[in-house]
Amino acid sequence: MRSQRNKRQGRYHNEAFSLDSGSDWWARRKAGYGMNLYRNMSNKKLAGVCAGLADHFNVEPWVVRLAAFGGFLFFNTLMFFAYIGAWIAMAQRPKHGSVNTRYRYDEHLHEDRPVNMFRYRSNPSERLTLAKDRLDVIMARTSKMESYVTSRRFELDKEFSKIQD
Repeated sequence: MRSQRNKRQGRYHNEAFSLDSGSDWWARRKAGYGMNLYRNMSNKKLAGVCAGLADHFNVEPWVVRLAAFGGFLFFNTLMFFAYIGAWIAMAQRPKHGSVNTRYRYDEHLHEDRPVNMFRYRSNPSERLTLAKDRLDVIMARTSKMESYVTSRRFELDKEFSKIQD
């Protein structure tokens, strides 16, 4: 009975206080804390902290840099230590594909983007409206193409292309 209670307490202790183990903290740091939180070394100015936070919060890097500069102006030492702490706490972004980052297709940018805490999927009605609008554009283009292919102009252009060859 007592050994089972100790096992449960030990298990609880390890799960609840995972910062006690240094290797656990480093593993979570390397994995971006499960939130895609990394320093962006490709768009860095100093250490990549502001660029990494901008990637995480889905804003432009200059916005985070401006906020950091304002923090340095108004909260000198506090902001300095916060920046150094973020530099230590945030790992460099691994090469693409070397980490299990979830990606989701971004309808507006037409590319796959990493999932983060502020990028939500649009609701189904918005997605259906967007799909309907795209299909309407495709139908209009198809209609134009069909009318051209069935017109006399198409036959004339086809004959001219035969003469040029």
